[in-house]
Amino acid sequence: MKRLIQTIRNIYKIEELRKRILYTLGIILLYRLGSYIVLPGVDPNQLANLQNQTSGGLLGLLNMFSGGAFSNASIFALGIMPYISASIVVQLLGMAIPYFQKLQKEGESGRKKINQITRYLTVVITGFQAPGYIANLVSQLPSQAITPFDPAITSPSTFFWVSSVIILIAGTLFVMWLGERITDKGIGNGISLIIMIGIIARLPFALFGELVSRMEQKGGGLVIFIVELAVLIGVILISILLVQGTRKIPVQYAKRIVGNKQYGGVRQYIPLKVNAAGVMPIIFAQAIMFLPLTLAGFAQSESLSGFFAAFTNVQGFWYNFVFALLIIVFTYFYTAITINPNQMAEDMKKNNGFVPGVKPGKKTAEFIDQIMSRITLPGSMFLAFVAIMPALVGHIGVTAQFANFYGGTSLLILVGVVLDTLQQIESHLLMRHYDGLTKSGRIKGRSSINMS
Repeated sequence: MKRLIQTIRNIYKIEELRKRILYTLGIILLYRLGSYIVLPGVDPNQLANLQNQTSGGLLGLLNMFSGGAFSNASIFALGIMPYISASIVVQLLGMAIPYFQKLQKEGESGRKKINQITRYLTVVITGFQAPGYIANLVSQLPSQAITPFDPAITSPSTFFWVSSVIILIAGTLFVMWLGERITDKGIGNGISLIIMIGIIARLPFALFGELVSRMEQKGGGLVIFIVELAVLIGVILISILLVQGTRKIPVQYAKRIVGNKQYGGVRQYIPLKVNAAGVMPIIFAQAIMFLPLTLAGFAQSESLSGFFAAFTNVQGFWYNFVFALLIIVFTYFYTAITINPNQMAEDMKKNNGFVPGVKPGKKTAEFIDQIMSRITLPGSMFLAFVAIMPALVGHIGVTAQFANFYGGTSLLILVGVVLDTLQQIESHLLMRHYDGLTKSGRIKGRSSINMS
């Protein structure tokens, strides 16, 4: 506690860091206020059916990502997920289309063009999702007239449809812009923080709902609730280990004598992360798992059948099997585009470094690639297990909202983003010779959702 208080004082002393943190908090406050601004023509007092619909299942998960904006029929209802989906599509195109591969190699100018393409694609995806959301919203409203502004809201006019689609698109673009502002002028990765804040905003409701459920409906009382909290803390600690775990490769540097000075001749270690992809695989997989729901027009799972019913049931076998499989595949995919064994081997060779017992160059690249493959498999499988844990605890009586925090996308995002943000604060403190948040001065947290 004493170290925490001293760290807060140190943060206040650094003007730039203080301004960045206050700027970030201001943007987050603006985002949270926007999540309560209801679409024009919709009475916020008549949204009980929509809120019940989003209390669990895939819609509940989507509502959690938007910080409750989805169930509030807010102008930010679709949140940041269309932008993430667009980013996924662009990154996949970068693996297959030469034009995008060329842009990725052009440095800053190429990155700006890719970001612009991603924004345009975000508009297209949001324009596709918005009518489905509005159709579902209208179906959940009471049959009677609910506002004096549009008495035929349950049989909406063309103006209502067009204006609502435009507002939802503008809302998503504005949220995207807020995330970029945080990244540029605030602290942490903006998109990651916006998703994290949306998740945290639902945590008090989930905790209270689970407590009420244990005390009144499902039984077990306070003892079972405390046990559930203890298990949740255990899962959080395991997730931190998953994010921070590394495998070190020894690198020996050859001796060099320049003039009267000797260089090299020392052994260092290159840390390879067990989960080099961070939370990206689970974000990628979750965005794809939202597709059936989008194609079904955000309709209730109970009204669906066949394929759509199977892939909108978050506690069903096929949903979780495909979800876990996608996470494993995307873990390998994102690790492959993040870690370049050939480049690492080339850098070692230029600096007269080598892995003991392995020839420099191609053999070293193959060795690093082999090590990465070995540690990525268990890392990806464990990541998939944590991701489907909400479904497992849901089958033993935990409420749907609270179950989402037992692993899954929500918990891993929380852990990854918090560690990444703390790492940035730590860097600012250490750069100015202040004590950081930890005695070692190092927080490993490379798990931000960087889509550029």
